[in-house]
Amino acid sequence: MDTRITKLFTIKYPIIQAGMIWCSGWELASAVSNAGGLGLIGSGSMYPDILREHIRKCKAATANIFGVNVPLLYPDIDKHIQIIIDEGVRVVFTSAGNPKTWTDTLKEKGIVVVHVVSSSLFAQKSESAGVDAVVAEGFEAGGHNGREETTTMCLIPSVVDAVKIPVIAAGGIATGRQMLAAMALGAEGVQVGSRFAASAESSAHESFKQKIVQAREGDTLLSLKELTPVRLLRNKFFDEVQEAEARCADKEELQKLLGRGRAKKGMFEGDMDQGELEIGQVSALIHDIPTAPEVLHRMMQEFTAAQKALSGLQ
Repeated sequence: MDTRITKLFTIKYPIIQAGMIWCSGWELASAVSNAGGLGLIGSGSMYPDILREHIRKCKAATANIFGVNVPLLYPDIDKHIQIIIDEGVRVVFTSAGNPKTWTDTLKEKGIVVVHVVSSSLFAQKSESAGVDAVVAEGFEAGGHNGREETTTMCLIPSVVDAVKIPVIAAGGIATGRQMLAAMALGAEGVQVGSRFAASAESSAHESFKQKIVQAREGDTLLSLKELTPVRLLRNKFFDEVQEAEARCADKEELQKLLGRGRAKKGMFEGDMDQGELEIGQVSALIHDIPTAPEVLHRMMQEFTAAQKALSGLQ
């Protein structure tokens, strides 16, 4: 399949594995890249020396292209950027910040830059900043999310109409049928998070993976809007947040409740009661823990079958 996204990254399939904190280490990124997609190392949960280690291990595990996801609000962002440049990473996905800050620096080194957005306005600003493509991430997505609560079905055509650069759809995509729907709306590739979080190579704790598999419709909710909106699975910590928000707790109280290391405690260390469990609405469609190559091959088979079914409609 040829789209501007497959050509931009020199990949076989227009499927990008999201750079999720505590889930997207070198093992997952290299497995996805080896299978024909684009794997991303999630640097948001890594100290600089750990990021360098993951990049080097990923280079040793795959001859194919891979990238690094960089949240621009990360406190050691300058160190991360320098490591990415020094280690010869060819693709960077940026998020949670102003793309103007680092895009020129990265592109001067020949690095492909993609920025994650949640509105057509920020897609246009990203295009003006010089990025090569944007990820349009809808309200269904797991982890940190846009405040606008625009769903993927509405966001993708809006962003496609607003910019000339390629658009990658994200938020609520775990199957080939959803991938086809996104591309029918004008996207030229998809970014997949939750489905890869519950894969064999994911660095997430096994208990978290099982929690994803057990999730049903309505088991996630966008929360902590007064701080940074994040979609979470329901658990005891989630209930505490809901109770605090119901009585209009201020930002200071919510920040104290969140504390430090809450996401690590849940997704990486396996505390299913007091951990922060970031996952998308599409978790309700996830029922097993396959390998990353199986995820890609399954998605492409579903995509082809759905495409064929649609072609038979009169």
